[in-house]
Amino acid sequence: MEIWKAILVGIVQGFSEFLPISSSGHIALTQFLLGMREPGVLPEEDITFELVVHIGTFLSVVIYFRERLLGLLFSLWQKERTEERQMILWLFIATIPATIAFFSFRDFFEGAYNNPVLVGTCLLGTGAILLLPKFFRPKKTEFGLKHAIWMGVAQALAILPGVSRSGSTITAGLLSGTKPSKAAEFSFLMFLPAIGGGTLVKAKSILEVAQGDNAGAYTAGFLAAFLSGLIAVYLVLSAIKKGKFEYFAYYCFVVGISAIIYFSVK
Repeated sequence: MEIWKAILVGIVQGFSEFLPISSSGHIALTQFLLGMREPGVLPEEDITFELVVHIGTFLSVVIYFRERLLGLLFSLWQKERTEERQMILWLFIATIPATIAFFSFRDFFEGAYNNPVLVGTCLLGTGAILLLPKFFRPKKTEFGLKHAIWMGVAQALAILPGVSRSGSTITAGLLSGTKPSKAAEFSFLMFLPAIGGGTLVKAKSILEVAQGDNAGAYTAGFLAAFLSGLIAVYLVLSAIKKGKFEYFAYYCFVVGISAIIYFSVK
Protein backbone atom coordinates (compact mmCIF):
# COMPACT_ATOMS: atom_id res chain seq x y z
CA MET A 1 0.00 0.00 0.00
CA GLU A 2 1.36 3.42 -0.97
CA ILE A 3 1.74 5.84 1.91
CA TRP A 4 0.13 8.80 0.13
CA LYS A 5 -2.97 6.71 -0.56
CA ALA A 6 -3.13 5.63 3.08
CA ILE A 7 -2.88 9.28 4.20
CA LEU A 8 -5.63 10.33 1.78
CA VAL A 9 -7.96 7.58 2.98
CA GLY A 10 -7.12 8.52 6.59
CA ILE A 11 -8.08 12.15 5.94
CA VAL A 12 -11.30 11.06 4.27
CA GLN A 13 -12.06 8.83 7.26
CA GLY A 14 -11.32 11.54 9.81
CA PHE A 15 -13.57 14.17 8.27
CA SER A 16 -16.36 11.88 7.15
CA GLU A 17 -16.64 9.93 10.42
CA PHE A 18 -18.02 12.87 12.35
CA LEU A 19 -19.42 14.94 9.53
CA PRO A 20 -22.78 13.27 8.79
CA ILE A 21 -21.76 11.96 5.36
CA SER A 22 -20.72 8.33 6.10
CA SER A 23 -17.07 7.52 6.62
CA SER A 24 -17.48 3.89 5.55
CA GLY A 25 -19.12 4.94 2.30
CA HIS A 26 -16.47 7.55 1.55
CA ILE A 27 -13.62 5.19 2.38
CA ALA A 28 -15.04 2.50 0.09
CA LEU A 29 -15.59 4.92 -2.80
CA THR A 30 -12.15 6.51 -2.32
CA GLN A 31 -10.46 3.10 -2.37
CA PHE A 32 -12.34 2.13 -5.53
CA LEU A 33 -11.32 5.40 -7.23
CA LEU A 34 -7.66 4.99 -6.18
CA GLY A 35 -7.56 1.39 -7.38
CA MET A 36 -7.00 0.10 -3.85
CA ARG A 37 -10.07 -2.11 -4.09
CA GLU A 38 -11.91 -3.90 -6.88
CA PRO A 39 -15.69 -4.45 -6.97
CA GLY A 40 -16.53 -8.00 -5.91
CA VAL A 41 -13.26 -8.49 -4.02
CA LEU A 42 -12.83 -7.78 -0.32
CA PRO A 43 -9.37 -8.80 0.98
CA GLU A 44 -9.01 -9.15 4.74
CA GLU A 45 -6.39 -6.35 4.78
CA ASP A 46 -8.99 -3.87 3.47
CA ILE A 47 -11.20 -4.51 6.48
CA THR A 48 -8.20 -4.27 8.81
CA PHE A 49 -7.01 -1.00 7.29
CA GLU A 50 -10.45 0.53 7.67
CA LEU A 51 -10.47 -0.45 11.33
CA VAL A 52 -7.01 1.08 11.81
CA VAL A 53 -8.13 4.48 10.51
CA HIS A 54 -11.27 4.17 12.65
CA ILE A 55 -8.99 3.74 15.65
CA GLY A 56 -7.40 7.05 14.66
CA THR A 57 -10.75 8.80 14.92
CA PHE A 58 -11.40 6.85 18.13
CA LEU A 59 -8.41 8.62 19.62
CA SER A 60 -9.66 12.02 18.44
CA VAL A 61 -12.94 11.47 20.33
CA VAL A 62 -11.01 10.43 23.44
CA ILE A 63 -8.93 13.61 23.26
CA TYR A 64 -11.91 15.91 22.69
CA PHE A 65 -14.12 14.34 25.39
CA ARG A 66 -11.29 13.53 27.80
CA GLU A 67 -12.87 15.38 30.75
CA ARG A 68 -16.27 13.81 30.12
CA LEU A 69 -14.73 10.35 29.81
CA LEU A 70 -12.74 10.78 33.02
CA GLY A 71 -15.96 11.76 34.76
CA LEU A 72 -17.65 8.61 33.50
CA LEU A 73 -14.68 6.51 34.62
CA PHE A 74 -14.54 8.01 38.12
CA SER A 75 -18.29 7.56 38.54
CA LEU A 76 -17.73 3.81 38.71
CA TRP A 77 -16.21 4.35 42.16
CA GLN A 78 -18.17 7.44 43.21
CA LYS A 79 -21.79 6.45 43.76
CA GLU A 80 -22.93 10.06 44.19
CA ARG A 81 -22.23 10.73 40.50
CA THR A 82 -25.54 9.18 39.44
CA GLU A 83 -25.80 11.09 36.15
CA GLU A 84 -22.50 9.72 34.85
CA ARG A 85 -23.33 6.19 36.03
CA GLN A 86 -26.65 6.39 34.23
CA MET A 87 -24.90 7.61 31.08
CA ILE A 88 -22.69 4.48 31.13
CA LEU A 89 -25.84 2.35 31.28
CA TRP A 90 -27.38 4.23 28.34
CA LEU A 91 -24.17 3.73 26.31
CA PHE A 92 -24.20 0.01 27.06
CA ILE A 93 -27.85 -0.32 25.99
CA ALA A 94 -27.25 1.74 22.83
CA THR A 95 -24.44 -0.59 21.79
CA ILE A 96 -26.60 -3.74 21.90
CA PRO A 97 -28.56 -3.28 18.61
CA ALA A 98 -25.41 -2.79 16.49
CA THR A 99 -23.68 -5.73 18.18
CA ILE A 100 -26.60 -8.06 17.47
CA ALA A 101 -26.96 -6.78 13.89
CA PHE A 102 -23.25 -7.12 13.08
CA PHE A 103 -22.84 -10.68 14.31
CA SER A 104 -26.18 -11.76 12.84
CA PHE A 105 -25.49 -10.35 9.37
CA ARG A 106 -21.71 -9.98 9.36
CA ASP A 107 -21.12 -11.44 5.89
CA PHE A 108 -23.83 -9.25 4.39
CA PHE A 109 -22.46 -6.06 5.92
CA GLU A 110 -18.86 -6.82 4.94
CA GLY A 111 -19.94 -7.82 1.45
CA ALA A 112 -21.82 -4.53 1.02
CA TYR A 113 -18.48 -2.69 1.00
CA ASN A 114 -17.77 -4.43 -2.29
CA ASN A 115 -20.69 -2.84 -4.11
CA PRO A 116 -20.03 0.85 -4.93
CA VAL A 117 -23.50 1.27 -6.45
CA LEU A 118 -25.05 0.08 -3.19
CA VAL A 119 -22.80 2.53 -1.31
CA GLY A 120 -24.09 5.36 -3.51
CA THR A 121 -27.68 4.28 -2.86
CA CYS A 122 -27.07 4.26 0.89
CA LEU A 123 -25.64 7.80 0.63
CA LEU A 124 -28.96 8.87 -0.88
CA GLY A 125 -30.62 7.29 2.15
CA THR A 126 -28.33 9.27 4.44
CA GLY A 127 -29.34 12.47 2.66
CA ALA A 128 -33.01 11.67 3.27
CA ILE A 129 -32.31 10.90 6.94
CA LEU A 130 -30.54 14.23 7.46
CA LEU A 131 -33.58 16.14 6.15
CA LEU A 132 -36.02 14.55 8.62
CA PRO A 133 -35.37 16.99 11.52
CA LYS A 134 -36.34 19.82 9.17
CA PHE A 135 -39.88 18.46 8.93
CA PHE A 136 -40.33 16.77 12.32
CA ARG A 137 -39.59 18.74 15.47
CA PRO A 138 -40.87 16.92 18.55
CA LYS A 139 -41.00 18.45 22.00
CA LYS A 140 -37.61 18.36 23.72
CA THR A 141 -37.22 16.12 26.76
CA GLU A 142 -34.37 15.14 29.07
CA PHE A 143 -32.10 12.47 27.68
CA GLY A 144 -33.05 8.98 28.82
CA LEU A 145 -33.60 5.34 27.90
CA LYS A 146 -35.91 6.10 24.97
CA HIS A 147 -33.32 8.28 23.25
CA ALA A 148 -30.52 5.77 23.87
CA ILE A 149 -32.54 2.93 22.32
CA TRP A 150 -33.49 4.91 19.21
CA MET A 151 -29.92 6.08 18.69
CA GLY A 152 -28.69 2.52 19.20
CA VAL A 153 -31.06 1.21 16.51
CA ALA A 154 -29.85 3.97 14.18
CA GLN A 155 -26.23 2.95 14.80
CA ALA A 156 -27.09 -0.63 13.81
CA LEU A 157 -28.47 0.64 10.50
CA ALA A 158 -25.28 2.65 9.97
CA ILE A 159 -23.17 -0.50 9.71
CA LEU A 160 -24.11 -0.35 6.04
CA PRO A 161 -21.48 1.59 4.04
CA GLY A 162 -22.98 4.87 2.92
CA VAL A 163 -25.30 5.23 5.90
CA SER A 164 -23.75 7.87 8.16
CA ARG A 165 -23.31 6.72 11.75
CA SER A 166 -23.14 10.23 13.19
CA GLY A 167 -25.89 11.50 10.89
CA SER A 168 -28.33 8.69 11.59
CA THR A 169 -27.71 8.57 15.35
CA ILE A 170 -27.91 12.34 15.84
CA THR A 171 -31.06 12.46 13.71
CA ALA A 172 -32.57 9.62 15.78
CA GLY A 173 -31.78 11.58 18.92
CA LEU A 174 -33.39 14.74 17.56
CA LEU A 175 -36.52 12.91 16.35
CA SER A 176 -36.91 11.17 19.71
CA GLY A 177 -36.90 14.56 21.42
CA THR A 178 -33.44 15.15 22.88
CA LYS A 179 -31.50 18.40 22.55
CA PRO A 180 -29.10 18.76 19.59
CA SER A 181 -26.02 19.18 21.80
CA LYS A 182 -26.94 16.10 23.84
CA ALA A 183 -27.63 14.04 20.72
CA ALA A 184 -24.23 15.01 19.26
CA GLU A 185 -22.36 14.22 22.48
CA PHE A 186 -24.04 10.83 22.92
CA SER A 187 -23.44 9.98 19.26
CA PHE A 188 -19.71 10.61 19.63
CA LEU A 189 -19.53 8.65 22.88
CA MET A 190 -21.40 5.73 21.25
CA PHE A 191 -18.61 5.56 18.71
CA LEU A 192 -16.09 4.47 21.37
CA PRO A 193 -17.55 1.09 22.44
CA ALA A 194 -18.47 0.32 18.81
CA ILE A 195 -14.88 0.74 17.59
CA GLY A 196 -13.47 -0.73 20.79
CA GLY A 197 -15.43 -3.92 20.12
CA GLY A 198 -14.32 -4.00 16.49
CA THR A 199 -10.71 -3.63 17.59
CA LEU A 200 -10.99 -6.66 19.86
CA VAL A 201 -12.56 -8.74 17.07
CA LYS A 202 -9.75 -7.82 14.65
CA ALA A 203 -6.92 -7.60 17.20
CA LYS A 204 -4.97 -10.48 15.66
CA SER A 205 -5.13 -8.97 12.16
CA ILE A 206 -4.01 -5.56 13.48
CA LEU A 207 -1.00 -7.10 15.22
CA GLU A 208 -0.04 -8.91 12.02
CA VAL A 209 -0.22 -5.63 10.08
CA ALA A 210 1.96 -3.86 12.67
CA GLN A 211 4.70 -6.37 11.88
CA GLY A 212 4.19 -6.45 8.11
CA ASP A 213 5.40 -4.51 5.09
CA ASN A 214 2.47 -2.08 5.20
CA ALA A 215 3.11 -0.95 8.78
CA GLY A 216 4.32 2.50 7.66
CA ALA A 217 1.30 3.10 5.44
CA TYR A 218 -1.11 1.96 8.15
CA THR A 219 0.57 4.26 10.68
CA ALA A 220 0.34 7.22 8.28
CA GLY A 221 -3.35 6.50 7.70
CA PHE A 222 -3.94 6.25 11.44
CA LEU A 223 -2.30 9.65 12.14
CA ALA A 224 -4.13 11.34 9.26
CA ALA A 225 -7.47 10.01 10.53
CA PHE A 226 -6.70 11.19 14.08
CA LEU A 227 -5.82 14.78 13.11
CA SER A 228 -8.63 15.26 10.62
CA GLY A 229 -11.09 13.58 13.00
CA LEU A 230 -10.25 16.05 15.75
CA ILE A 231 -11.00 18.94 13.39
CA ALA A 232 -14.25 17.30 12.27
CA VAL A 233 -15.57 17.00 15.84
CA TYR A 234 -15.37 20.77 16.22
CA LEU A 235 -17.00 21.32 12.82
CA VAL A 236 -19.97 19.06 13.58
CA LEU A 237 -20.64 20.59 16.97
CA SER A 238 -20.52 24.04 15.37
CA ALA A 239 -22.92 22.95 12.60
CA ILE A 240 -25.35 21.52 15.16
CA LYS A 241 -25.39 24.76 17.15
CA LYS A 242 -25.96 26.84 14.02
CA GLY A 243 -28.71 24.58 12.68
CA LYS A 244 -26.78 23.80 9.48
CA PHE A 245 -27.05 20.03 9.78
CA GLU A 246 -29.37 19.63 6.79
CA TYR A 247 -26.82 21.11 4.37
CA PHE A 248 -24.86 17.88 4.52
CA ALA A 249 -27.92 16.11 3.05
CA TYR A 250 -27.48 17.86 -0.29
CA TYR A 251 -23.83 16.86 -0.38
CA CYS A 252 -24.82 13.21 0.19
CA PHE A 253 -27.34 13.41 -2.65
CA VAL A 254 -24.68 14.70 -5.06
CA VAL A 255 -22.05 12.12 -4.07
CA GLY A 256 -24.58 9.28 -3.99
CA ILE A 257 -25.96 10.02 -7.46
CA SER A 258 -22.47 10.53 -8.86
CA ALA A 259 -21.30 7.17 -7.44
CA ILE A 260 -24.32 5.32 -8.83
CA ILE A 261 -23.84 6.79 -12.30
CA TYR A 262 -20.04 6.39 -12.39
CA PHE A 263 -19.86 2.81 -11.15
CA SER A 264 -22.92 1.71 -13.14
CA VAL A 265 -21.35 2.66 -16.45
CA LYS A 266 -17.73 1.86 -15.59
